[in-house]
Amino acid sequence: MATETQTTRSMEAAERLRRALGHPLRMRVLMRLNQSVRSPVQLAAELEEPLNTVAYHVRVLLDLGFLELVSTAPRRGATEHFYRAQERALLTDEDWATLPDATRAQLSASVLQQIWSDVSQAVARGSFDAEIDRHLSNTPLALDRQGWEELGVAAIELVETAIRLQAESANRVSAAEGDVEVLPVRLAILGYTGPGPAA
Repeated sequence: MATETQTTRSMEAAERLRRALGHPLRMRVLMRLNQSVRSPVQLAAELEEPLNTVAYHVRVLLDLGFLELVSTAPRRGATEHFYRAQERALLTDEDWATLPDATRAQLSASVLQQIWSDVSQAVARGSFDAEIDRHLSNTPLALDRQGWEELGVAAIELVETAIRLQAESANRVSAAEGDVEVLPVRLAILGYTGPGPAA
């Protein structure tokens, strides 16, 4: 059973994450900075957002402890700051359980909005189907509680495998001589209870 101190810490961690992901643009910034080091200038260009808006959200993430300053460089009489993510935006089941229903709904809506936006852009720009071996599936299931819990563990293991593959890819790219193709891959996993019985 969780102590009062553990519960308070979980709630504080959950509140930090809620604030970090409370705006769709902050989530997009954090996702990019989990992939590689970037400056607000680079982020603004990639995300097609105004620089002052991106810089504001970078400062919020920095203040919340999700980012760290890696380096600076002089640029046309100013100083460009480069950041990377210090931690993944991840809530444990215990953290999630401490959140009010409204906060859970807000976080879920924010993540889903980012997924749908990214997928829509990929389809519109033709990149969604550019790779012949891309994966797309929708698998309705009827699971008991144990099956549901094992599915959740498998999803986490897949995410951890994807992060390992990214690190290995980065090592190969940095060690390679000449240009190496780097694909801007997205992995979106949805495991949820549907509105009715599995079809």
